[in-house]
Amino acid sequence: MSDGSHLLIPYAASGDPGCRQMLESLSLPHLERLLARLAPQEVAGDERDFSMPHERVLARECGVPAPDGLLPFAAWELRGAGRDPGGAAFAWVTPCHWRVGTDHIFMLHPQQLQLDAEDSQALLAAMQPYFEQDGMRLSYEAPTRWLAEGELFGRLPCASLDRVVGRVIDPWMPRGDTGKPLRRLQQEMQMLLYTHPVNEERTRGGLLPVNSFWVSGNGTLPPGSPAQAPAGLRLTNSLRDAALLGDWRAWASAWQQLDARGGARLEQALGQGRPVAITLCGERRARTWRSGAGAWRRKLASVFSRRRATDLVAALSRSFPTASRRS
Repeated sequence: MSDGSHLLIPYAASGDPGCRQMLESLSLPHLERLLARLAPQEVAGDERDFSMPHERVLARECGVPAPDGLLPFAAWELRGAGRDPGGAAFAWVTPCHWRVGTDHIFMLHPQQLQLDAEDSQALLAAMQPYFEQDGMRLSYEAPTRWLAEGELFGRLPCASLDRVVGRVIDPWMPRGDTGKPLRRLQQEMQMLLYTHPVNEERTRGGLLPVNSFWVSGNGTLPPGSPAQAPAGLRLTNSLRDAALLGDWRAWASAWQQLDARGGARLEQALGQGRPVAITLCGERRARTWRSGAGAWRRKLASVFSRRRATDLVAALSRSFPTASRRS
């Protein structure tokens, strides 16, 4: 496939009521025509999975084994950047703000921290010794992204960051005996960070304190795994932040722009006889449509084509009654 001929779209839909309301009036003409000409191939996933549907699709397309909660994206991105992860287990650690209620804990979007490099590195330095005591090495990559290495990350399933941003986190905490070290470390960091000078200064300045962390993208990259995504695959995150922040007007606007640009390009490529694919991902499932399908798949596609594209999009997600997003 030529560059950009498989468009992977996370957060094509959400179970949030605000998203469902926007879908009722959302017009996506290029997507409408594309789905009428392409054949759906699979439906998979569950809203209780630790890994998001778009992450599972990305791992599948890149030839990386995809056990739930153990998709080794940190190690994979290291290899893609020319840094050999070897057989070690890596993870991304995100400094974050937990809003603690009487019966639940809610995580804000990391963007809302407005965390700069200086504060981030100072907090990391304070936390490093505690991680090292549990056999985890912690290093700085970006203000809201640190890199961790440790054996635990290769065997403990962890929920995607996208599962918990703007959401009640209790259902997504590390589970069982294997998760005890990480749960204990999170509790220790809450106590450490509560009176840390950086947080005291941030609070005085009207900024949110960093009071915990989240682990994601963890796992061990198998030998021989490809270093890059396939040339034809293009992952777009243009809908992600608006969805995670619950800004559904911005999300709808971003969808219309994506349809007018990415959708139009795919439609043009299809009209020129080139193979194309599009994968729409929600919080519960992902579905891929491809060109070049056999007769039975084209017949199946004609059935789907009778439904509005936004109806198909809406079917990708449903509400989370115990872990709802909040705007």
